[in-house]
Amino acid sequence: MKVRLLLLALLLPAVAHPAPKTRLDVFAAASLTDAFDAIGRGFEKAHPGVRVRMQYGGSQALAAQLEQGAQADVFATADDRWMLYAQQRGLLDGEPVTFTHNALVVIAPRSNPGRVGKLPDLAKPGLKIVVGAESVPVGAYTRAVLRRMSQEAEYGAGYGRSVLRNVVSQEENVKSVVAKVQLGEADAGFVYRSDVTNAAGRLLKVWEIPAALNVIANYPIAVVAHSAQAQLAREFVDYVMSPAGRAILAREHFAP
Repeated sequence: MKVRLLLLALLLPAVAHPAPKTRLDVFAAASLTDAFDAIGRGFEKAHPGVRVRMQYGGSQALAAQLEQGAQADVFATADDRWMLYAQQRGLLDGEPVTFTHNALVVIAPRSNPGRVGKLPDLAKPGLKIVVGAESVPVGAYTRAVLRRMSQEAEYGAGYGRSVLRNVVSQEENVKSVVAKVQLGEADAGFVYRSDVTNAAGRLLKVWEIPAALNVIANYPIAVVAHSAQAQLAREFVDYVMSPAGRAILAREHFAP
């Protein structure tokens, strides 16, 4: 019996076990979710045997995780402030590069429960507004925009203070702002233009902020220090900057 089993084992072809995939860990700002999901798939297709694992969150939260020893290979933020924070603490390998830009818009539920007709209406008492926390890039940009708007006669000197008095929630990332507005938990919110995706746009009303009063949000990217996949991380950064990566970013409403 043992002899027959041995002969059978010799005759059967060996079972091929697929080689384990090389993993690349990318920490990216929450506003990059849709774009980087698509970029990750494109990079995997161009690099057989590689699996890209994304972790999204507020830029400030991701920077803190890196500082506390979290393992990552690539870091992409929604502003220069948190990239500089990481750089000053020796968390990066090489210089960051800016790969895209963004700007702010105001959104409201399609049903418009707050009866917002134009941007000056955001200062109406009793309105429920949700914004990013001040430490979050979208929150810092929101406050910068409100300061600019307050210098214009159309809005008035007290405009920014009145809008901030209407804030009922300060979120740790922009996706939470979008979600609360979509769910009708707020009458309006400040988000990035790229957050108004085709799917989200069907559920939202959108007001463009005049270009002269808006901000240009920089998005830098860098390889993380002591990455276990440093060369592959550099190739990922190159892919983000490539025509293929830029095309994806443009499709998701980021500015070149």
